[in-house]
Parts: sequence; C-alpha cells; structure tokens
Amino acid sequence: MTSPGGTEQISLLGAARIRQLAAELDLRPTKTLGQNFVHDANTVRRIVAAAALRPDDHVLEVGPGLGSLTLGLLEQVERVTVVEIDPRLAGLLPRTVAEQAPDRADRLTVVCADALTVGRAEVGEPTALVANLPYNVSVPVLLHLLAELPSLRRVLVMVQAEVADRLAAGPGSRTYGVPSVKAAWYGTVKRAGSIGRNVFWPEPNVDSALVAIDRHPTATVGDRDAVFSIVDHAFAQRRKMLRSALASWAGSGAAAEELLARAGVDPTRRGETLDVAGYLAIAGAVR
Repeated sequence: MTSPGGTEQISLLGAARIRQLAAELDLRPTKTLGQNFVHDANTVRRIVAAAALRPDDHVLEVGPGLGSLTLGLLEQVERVTVVEIDPRLAGLLPRTVAEQAPDRADRLTVVCADALTVGRAEVGEPTALVANLPYNVSVPVLLHLLAELPSLRRVLVMVQAEVADRLAAGPGSRTYGVPSVKAAWYGTVKRAGSIGRNVFWPEPNVDSALVAIDRHPTATVGDRDAVFSIVDHAFAQRRKMLRSALASWAGSGAAAEELLARAGVDPTRRGETLDVAGYLAIAGAVR
C-alpha cells in the first residue's frame, strides 16, 4: 500500500504496540516530561499531511516518545532527526524503526538531549519542525528552535489548545500576548486543526491543537533581540499605555513617548493592540 505521496506506507504504531513497548522499558508516562503518546495511525497521517512536507525535507522532531509520529514522518521524507530527553526512549527508537520500517532506518538520527539547549551543532540544518511538543515547555522550546535554526522554513507543532490559541492570536484579542508577537516575528502563524484526547495514551486532561508557522524573511538577529525586549516590557504591564509600560526600558516616560512618536505609534495605545510591525517600528526608531 502506498501513501498519498506515492511512497510505500509503513505499519504505524497502534495502542497495543505502544503499550507493549512501554512495558519493555517499564515506562510509566510522566506529566513532568509531557509523555502522552499518539496511538492512532489516522491522526499521525493527518498531522504529517498538515505539515505539507517535501520528499527532500530534513525534518526535526522533538519528543518522539515511542515513535508514532517518527514513523509517519519517515514515510514521507528522506531524513528525520529526533531530539529525545529520555535516554530509555532515545535508545529504543532506532530498534523500533528498524522493526517497523527496516528500509528507512538509515534515514533516522537520534539525539538524546534537552530541546531547550540544542542547536545546529547537534541537529544540523533541518528545513521543517514537526512535533508533539511537551506541553509544559512548548512555547520556550518552539521559540528556542526558531531562534537557533534559521534553516527551518515550515513548522507544525501539536500543543495544548489554549497555547495554540495564544500563538495564533491577533492584536486586540483576549489571548494575544508575548508568544503571539514573538511567533509572528518569525512567520505567518495559524491554527491548523484540533486533536481529540482519545488518540493519546495516557489520555491527557487537556485539549490539543496544531499550530502551523510558515517562516518569512526576517530582520537581523539584533532586530529580533530589540523587538523581543520591547514586547516583554510592553506586556509586563499590558493594561498600561505604551508610554508608561516602556518607560523603564526607554529610560523615562518622556523618552518612551519620543521614541513612540518617532515610530509613528500613538503613545496612548496599549501593547496588546500593537502587531509585530508596530514593534518593529519602535525598534527601528531606537536605531
């Protein structure tokens, strides 16, 4: 049987196989590491399809767990690098891939590390990030990888539904905040679908959703650092007008007002009403 992309389909992991693999490791999934494993093949293939991958993509996966999504990715692309913090899971994954998809085992690279610390030295230059991110650190991991891996052109991550709403939120909405602006600095962000709780083992007590980011050409790293600093200050006191919220950052309220005027931003606006272009304008006014 072949996949929609024309490649031969791999036998993906079902619920029984996942429990068997977990038993071999005496693995009891923990909330600390965000270990909820997808056991539904249709969900895995829906995630991979939503990622809109090319056959020559080098995909980075974070938190592969027992390998459900990893196998789905190997079905579509030539190279997959996974970052797994749990050494037991990192050690088991190559064997699982060799058993389920022996002709694709050489496409897999396993890095046993914390995703919050990896960079190009460990994972190379992947072109896509596709992952079921650990929910307790999903935003820090996402922003770290976007910062460290400029080669990423496409991102599709599964996160807690309310986090997905925050990442994809626009100015003025209740959920718009620091993650929204910082993600938008890197590219176009959108919610890409919902995932039911019953496709996981163990079943989480929160809803899940997919977030897609199409990366666009960005400003320099210096611009990013300046923009992110302004954003952090603006949202630290999100109900205050920008001239007050940015006073400590600019040196005084008067200095903040002068910079905002130079940027063409009304100093009486609040940070939660400003899009990423507005924050770029303020950073530009500093220069």
